[in-house]
Amino acid sequence: MFLYKKALQYPVKIANPNPALAKFIISQYGGPDGELGASLRYLSQRFSMPYPELRGLLTDIGTEGSSLHTGAKSP
Repeated sequence: MFLYKKALQYPVKIANPNPALAKFIISQYGGPDGELGASLRYLSQRFSMPYPELRGLLTDIGTEGSSLHTGAKSP
């Protein structure tokens, strides 16, 4: 049994934007080993998951990764 709580571990506060760091972080999302690829793998695996709780967990993980990539806000 496990407990899944959808919350950030640490609060995020951005005081000063850093374009060089942002460019580096964005570069980590693309490619076969990037976050977008991992996000799509989680979303595709959810369809074969037999347990609804874990299916929801895979959906949350996959959509969180893609919302980070597109800049959309998660619910």
